[in-house]
Amino acid sequence: MNYKVKDISMAEAGRMKIEWAESKMPVLMSLREKYEKTKPLKGQRIAGCLHVTKETAVLVETLRAAGAEIAWSGCNPLSTQDDIAAALAKAGYSIFAWHGMNVEEFYWCIDRTLDFKPTLTLDDGADLIMSIHTKHKGLIKEMLGGTEETTTGVHRLRAMADDGALKYPVIAVNDAETKWDFDNVYGTGQSSIDGILRATSVLLAGKTFVVGGYGHCGRGCAMRAAGLGSNVIATEVKPTQALKATLEGHRIMKMDQAASVGDIFITATGMKDIIVKRHFEKMKDGAIVCNTGHYDCEINIDDLEALTKSKRTVRPNCEEYTLKNGKHIFLLAQGRLVNLAAAEGHPSEVMDMSFANQFLSQLRTVREGEKMENKVYGIPEEQDQEIASLKLSTMGISIDNLSKDQISYASDYLAGT
Repeated sequence: MNYKVKDISMAEAGRMKIEWAESKMPVLMSLREKYEKTKPLKGQRIAGCLHVTKETAVLVETLRAAGAEIAWSGCNPLSTQDDIAAALAKAGYSIFAWHGMNVEEFYWCIDRTLDFKPTLTLDDGADLIMSIHTKHKGLIKEMLGGTEETTTGVHRLRAMADDGALKYPVIAVNDAETKWDFDNVYGTGQSSIDGILRATSVLLAGKTFVVGGYGHCGRGCAMRAAGLGSNVIATEVKPTQALKATLEGHRIMKMDQAASVGDIFITATGMKDIIVKRHFEKMKDGAIVCNTGHYDCEINIDDLEALTKSKRTVRPNCEEYTLKNGKHIFLLAQGRLVNLAAAEGHPSEVMDMSFANQFLSQLRTVREGEKMENKVYGIPEEQDQEIASLKLSTMGISIDNLSKDQISYASDYLAGT
């Protein structure tokens, strides 16, 4: 068997969820219909490392419809949906992913996707690309290029490129406007609140909700928490982001101040040690702490453990830590991304645009990869606007077009008062 999943008997349930996602992802499905005839990815072998959700399955099957061979792993130990993994395995994909794997198993799964010597990579967090650059360097000469899905991974890859360590070109899908301004804001906001509610069932109205980081993801969380009646505090290190949060109606504090007044905390920064020992010590009895960033380093769990005299699991994805000072802190999803570990991840409708960008970027890499430099590339503006137009069309929305006179006026620098 060229796969390893939790339970292959879950395949039928997973297939129904995939079909549901297909009905909510018309842009990606239209690309599938367009390219399954010409198969521009024929002869390409794609290794993917991305959360195994129903939306990801629609992307995987679209890539195969366009001619690619696929091997896949999950990009987080707790984000795989086992019924989806089973459905993909049943459909003949080489997939190595299950919910609850440990770190050693996580990298074993990545290694298995590299056994078939890929020509392209599709990554979320850059762990796959890093594995190629460190443990599987012999594969680099076969690589045309890759794509990267998330902010954390793009930061990693840009640092590699700046250091001269990146050995093949990568397209930063995360930096598409139709990704970060929709998936990151509306997807992360809704799915993170969904994860918190599934893990705790608490009332958000009236709670003080602390968001660590006011980037696109943090802004989405703040927006949705405020919409449910929470009093939002944001913490920041960047002056412009702090100013945006202030003008959007939220309070700005240092985490040292917010720690003593918050009821619910969520980190969304991509940086380690956002919540550490001194913050846990200040928190209210019963404070809820979670993370929606890609890695589990934003909340320093070792610091929390050092303060703890006992802990127990009180609900799925909710651990109660009893501190030596007698207070209780509830950690959700083991500090991993709460929207995927405790819920289902982003809604299909926003992933439709993100994964359309992934698909088109894979096609671009096949066309241009041999001419591209070993650096991180952005998404063309034309692609962003094409995907947004397709999305609007599927929603039955039409917009204005500039007239010839308006187009001429836009470039007429002599026109004035």
